[in-house]
Amino acid sequence: MWRGERHVLRGLAVEVAGGEVLQVTGANGAGKTTLLRALSGMLYLEEGRVVWNGRNVREDLPAFHGALTYLGHEPPLKADLTAFENLRYWVGLRRKVATPRISSALESVGVPGLGGELVRTLSAGQKRRVALAALVLLSVPLWLLDEPTTNLDPDGQKLVGSLIDRHIRAGGLAIAAVHREIFVSPQHLRRLELSKG
Repeated sequence: MWRGERHVLRGLAVEVAGGEVLQVTGANGAGKTTLLRALSGMLYLEEGRVVWNGRNVREDLPAFHGALTYLGHEPPLKADLTAFENLRYWVGLRRKVATPRISSALESVGVPGLGGELVRTLSAGQKRRVALAALVLLSVPLWLLDEPTTNLDPDGQKLVGSLIDRHIRAGGLAIAAVHREIFVSPQHLRRLELSKG
């Protein structure tokens, strides 16, 4: 893949299995976000392929997208909807979600009283926690996470690690682009460092 005049993600080959988390590190501009977008199918590779369950994802992109969730730098929340409405809409695009499940998910990420609050009134860390609740609700095997601990306090950073650990123990897999270490069980953790240039 190229970014402008610079070649990024050259010669990269990696395989991640269920029950593993791949922590992708590297300097700013090394290609971490580009890698996640390429893996998600949002960017077309100029050479190479992304394979999911033995098949090139381009053969059935909608089915592949149904198996993943992508959480980017900025949580995909609508400012003029409540936290609850955002989750109902976001998750509801894929499956029906009952009101008690949304409330339970918000509680599990440490913001039980914020369901009725407009997102524009929430702090950056609270918005991140609402977005993390969507991970809990979506129940998909592949998580692609771009700086998932951004704007979180130390407890929130530990929460991200525990959510990933729970997901991994259930057989899911996660690929996370990070600048700071995520607190996950080391036996399930693999690392990939991207170099700039």
